[in-house]
Amino acid sequence: MGAIFRLRPGGIDLFVRLTPKAASDALYGVETAADGRCYLKARVRAVPEKGAANAALEKLVGKALAVPASSVAVVTGGTARLKTLRVTGDPAELAQKASSLAA
Repeated sequence: MGAIFRLRPGGIDLFVRLTPKAASDALYGVETAADGRCYLKARVRAVPEKGAANAALEKLVGKALAVPASSVAVVTGGTARLKTLRVTGDPAELAQKASSLAA
């Protein structure tokens, strides 16, 4: 299984597959795409209109990693299911927390 994140100076990039309009907000495991890349699977209740689903995802990931939602931002895939989130903070600490999400 590949990594669901990449270390960066000042934080990590987290790879996520988002399902909007779900019954509840939750992170629920890892998915490997056909090209071999791994994604953290996430569901949010918000609809994918006017950035509502992305905002809900940022809040959910912030809570799961114990960082403020303002430290989490969608940097690629704003209108797609596969997204890259940039999480700012201590890279080593964030990597440890992200690894525990994948377990």
